[in-house]
Amino acid sequence: MIDTARMRREFIRWILLLALNNARASGGASEHLLLQIIQGEYIDATAMELRAELAYLEVRELIDIDRRPDGRWLCDIGRFGIDVVEYSVEVDPGIARPKKYWQGS
Repeated sequence: MIDTARMRREFIRWILLLALNNARASGGASEHLLLQIIQGEYIDATAMELRAELAYLEVRELIDIDRRPDGRWLCDIGRFGIDVVEYSVEVDPGIARPKKYWQGS
């Protein structure tokens, strides 16, 4: 049986890592921008769902979250997150990173 909720969570985490990797040069991204990116794939994604997946990535030490006093979250990818996105390290279960199919791997 296919667990679509798990597939969704894991794919959202991968999209977030890719988005934050692309936002590295600008110092990260706001949760508002990240929600818009996620809603490009899952139109029904919510801010609560986004925060849950961001918190998961933070616990795994893949991203850093700056929780502002006004309630906003600003996020940046960490060094381990960059390694995951760049396929420099193996990825543990919980993130739907596609298999590396290029360069004989």
